[in-house]
Order: sequence, then structure tokens, then C-alpha cells
Amino acid sequence: MMNLVKIALALVIIPVAVAAQSKPGARVAESIGAKAARVQREAIVIDTHIDTTGHLQRNGWQFTDRHDASDGHVDLPRMKEGGVTGAFFAIDGLDQVKGPEILEPAFAGIDALRSVTEQMPDKMALCLTAADVRRAKQSGKIALLIGIEGGHIIHDSLATLRTYARLGARYMTLTHFVNTSWADSSGEPPEHNGLTPLGTQVVREMNRLGMIVDISHVSDKTFYDALETSTAPIIASHSSCRALAGHVRNMTDDMIKALAAKGGVIQINFHAPYLDDAYDQAQRQLQPEVDALRKELESKYPGPENAPKRASEMRAFQAARLPKVSWTRIVDHIDHAVKLAGADHVGLGSDMDGATMPEGMEDCSHLPRITEELLRRGYSEADVKKILGGNTLRVLEQVEAAAKQLRTRSGS
Repeated sequence: MMNLVKIALALVIIPVAVAAQSKPGARVAESIGAKAARVQREAIVIDTHIDTTGHLQRNGWQFTDRHDASDGHVDLPRMKEGGVTGAFFAIDGLDQVKGPEILEPAFAGIDALRSVTEQMPDKMALCLTAADVRRAKQSGKIALLIGIEGGHIIHDSLATLRTYARLGARYMTLTHFVNTSWADSSGEPPEHNGLTPLGTQVVREMNRLGMIVDISHVSDKTFYDALETSTAPIIASHSSCRALAGHVRNMTDDMIKALAAKGGVIQINFHAPYLDDAYDQAQRQLQPEVDALRKELESKYPGPENAPKRASEMRAFQAARLPKVSWTRIVDHIDHAVKLAGADHVGLGSDMDGATMPEGMEDCSHLPRITEELLRRGYSEADVKKILGGNTLRVLEQVEAAAKQLRTRSGS
């Protein structure tokens, strides 16, 4: 009799349990993969530094085509595939161009960026504010933002700086690989001990204009000078953690903490030498052979039309001679920065189309892997969304608000 009672109870309980699970709104366990895909769809995903502008200026290269990773890391189909809301497209540093001649290629780059949004207004939007980025997300468009890489592009002129801002530039990296006449770079021995008086003026004018001050590429002293001078949060648009990879382009723990203390964000760079010391050291040792091969390839395949072929052979040569770096090192650097500064002060600045990507992150279509790995490591959905782009939008809003206050105060 007891067994019959048990069977009868089971027949009642099982259908009830199944019905409860099938009720609308009932929570069903979500796999990490499914959760990551949902978070990626919901998040505003902003990459704060890509060098795709050069591809847009190549004859025959179409942003709307899906390219192989050997012919660029970023295009419209792969941005969509990777769940990317938008990116800051950099105007290249062009360190080799000196004097007023720098203005022509800089303006040509801005023209290429503005033109691509004008040619496909249903697919892309030039964004000047955080609100613009949100509207682009809602309408399913790719948000294109403009960043200036290297303060020498203003040719020591605040008027030129203002012109770039009027044309849509929303950040400027104070230096590139070389010192300017007003700021020291991390790429050369110091000349000024940080910022000069003109450099201080540049930072203050950027605050007034609503341009984010970017300290990637600057010397450590220039970083601290800019941080002290700026009245708005600043960013490192594409830098990683020096404690994990000792390259001078990366930030020390103290720098990361100081940046965060003033509301700023370190945007982790994906470039293999900035992620891994062994790769960086091997690359330095290989550099003489790389330089020799570059000259050989330029002779064998001359002209801009053969640039992809030269790049492909160079990548193959380096891949065979250099150690492997996994894409998970990106998340290691995110982890380190979050432990130092909190999830409110870390983001993504991949340097795609201007750097060597680690294995598994060959182009922007693979960005969802970062989301999934962060969730696997125990990050909350809210914190993942901050890292993917929320922190960047917050800085944009704060810089906009600070600029409005400064202009109101000055009556300009």
C-alpha cells in the first residue's frame, strides 16, 4: 500500500513541477555561452582605439565587405558579428611627417571617416556625444567616433586643435611615439620633463572643448602632469598593465590607481608585446631581421597596392619565429586593472589594424570571447557591461559636463 501511495504522489508532483518550469517568466538555468551572447547584445560595446582609418583610404577596400584578418581586423560585417556598438577610429600619428605638412593627411583621414558615415547613413552614425552613441545602438547603427593620435598633429596651434574638435574629434592622444614640442612621449628620451606651459594650455583647452585627454603613448611624467592639469577624467585609450608586461607603453599600478582616483579609465590594449613579456623580448631580438625583410618586400612588392601582400608575408615570417600569445592574456590584464582600480575604471582599446593580435582574437568578430571569459571568472553582468563600454560612455558624459561648466563660467 505504501508503494502505491508513493507512486500516486509522484504522478501528481512531476506534472506540477514540469508545469511550474513551463510557466511564462519562470527562470531556467542559462548557460555561460547563452548568457554571454545576451550580455553582448544588450551592452554598449565601445573599442576606444582602432587604426582602420588607413584601410578606408585604400583604393578598392570597402568597409561593407567582410575581409580576411590578413586584410584588416575591422569592417562592418565583423563589427556586427562581434556585437560591437562602435569605436574610436584613430587619425594616425604619422610621426615621420613634420611641420604644417601634417595637416593634409590628418584632414584627409577625418574626411574619410566622415565620408563613410555620409555614404551609409542607414548603417553608420558619426557620434559626438554619449547620447549619440546610445541613439546609434537603439537604431542598430555602428557608432563612429574620431580620435586624434599624437599631439604633433595640431602643429603647436590651439586654433588647429579647435578645428579638429569642430570636425568631430572627441579625444586626442597627447603624444605618439615621438616627443612633441610641448610634451614628452614614452617612445623617446625626455626633453621637457613632462608637459611644458603650452602642453598645460593644450590640456585645458581640450577640457573646454569637451575632448577627452588621452595619455596612451606619453611618458610617465607627462601622465602625472596631464592628470594634475585636467579638470575632467582622462583615459589611456590603448594601454595595458606594466606589472604583467613590462613594456614602457603600459601603465604602472600606481598610474592605474591615480587615473581611477580622478574618474579615468584604462582601456586594455590587445597588442601581443603589450600583453606578454616573452613575446616582447623575442620581437626585439628579431627586429634586425624584420627590418631587413621589410626592405626586401618593399623592393619585391612595391607600391601601396601591394601593401596587403607585404603585410601578409611579414606576419607569416613573424608568426613562425615568435612565441604564441593567447587572447586570454587580455582578460588577465583586465583582471589586474580591476583588482587595482575597480570595474568602473577598465575598458577595451584593442589597437586593431595597428597591432599584432594574440591568437584567438584575430579580428573584432571574436570580441564576445572576452565577455564569456569575464563571466566565467565570476564578473557580474553589470560589471561586464561597464568594461565593454559603459565606462567609456560615463567618461564621455563627464567630459561633456565639465566642458559645459567651463564654457558657462567663461561666457564662451
